[in-house]
Amino acid sequence: MINQITKDKIEALLQQYFHLAKGNESLLKEIALAEIPEMVYNSNAIENSTLTLEDTEKILSGGSLQRKVNVREVYEAKNLAKLTETLLGNYKSKLSIKLILSWHKTLLSQINDNIAGRFRSGKEWVRVGNHLGANPQFVVMLMQELVDNFNQNKTNYFLDAISHFHAEFETIHPFVDGNGRMGRVLINSQLMHLGLPPIIIQNKSKHTEYYPLFTQYQSTMKFGGFTELFALLLQETLHKRITILTAKKIIPLSIWASQNSIKANVAANKAKRQTIPAFRLREKWMIAEEFKPIE
Repeated sequence: MINQITKDKIEALLQQYFHLAKGNESLLKEIALAEIPEMVYNSNAIENSTLTLEDTEKILSGGSLQRKVNVREVYEAKNLAKLTETLLGNYKSKLSIKLILSWHKTLLSQINDNIAGRFRSGKEWVRVGNHLGANPQFVVMLMQELVDNFNQNKTNYFLDAISHFHAEFETIHPFVDGNGRMGRVLINSQLMHLGLPPIIIQNKSKHTEYYPLFTQYQSTMKFGGFTELFALLLQETLHKRITILTAKKIIPLSIWASQNSIKANVAANKAKRQTIPAFRLREKWMIAEEFKPIE
């Protein structure tokens, strides 16, 4: 869970963001569209895709790669990009089983049409590491309860509600394939439904910041770690948009650190903790040149 200080910080950022967003809706959409290659790359890489960010950018721009890659990985990139772009125009829709299934169909189109757009059933058990997904005969019931509980939530802090949903979704593992990517799509659909920008869960830190949270949830039912991670990523995506809308010049964090006599590793740690308004752009930390650290 996150403390009240963090909640207040997020609320202050949200107020600033919503104020700046008025009249800048088209720019904010362009920022989100520009993020799609990074979002697609990271989400697929978390699932062990061999495509690099540069590969993903080339595929999504219609270019050709200089090396041979698995055709499935190409479709994974294209399908996830198409789905992500669909979300940007469909974020006002209330979450439903029908919507989730339609998104999954897009995700697995031309990859495995036999399982695309439907939950597991019969003897379709799935295992991830040492975790076995829910019994197939209860998947539909479990998913309907999960969606209903999320939509009816009136008490939990919004990031807690999204975090609990994500932890439960991945524990159920309702699909034969595509559960991880769908789970991350759903996080962003839930954020955008609230008028908030999407977040990017980073592949580079999956073994230290993301995967361990699932093991923790399955053994303790505590999802606070997800809330903490999503809170940091939400602050980062808000800092990015606020900076783009207000900064005179945006520079690499390493250069900013040098200009302000701050050690690079210290600046990087501040960025990771979001105690400075830094954000990642193509995996590199950036910040407004004019930002002055508090002495």
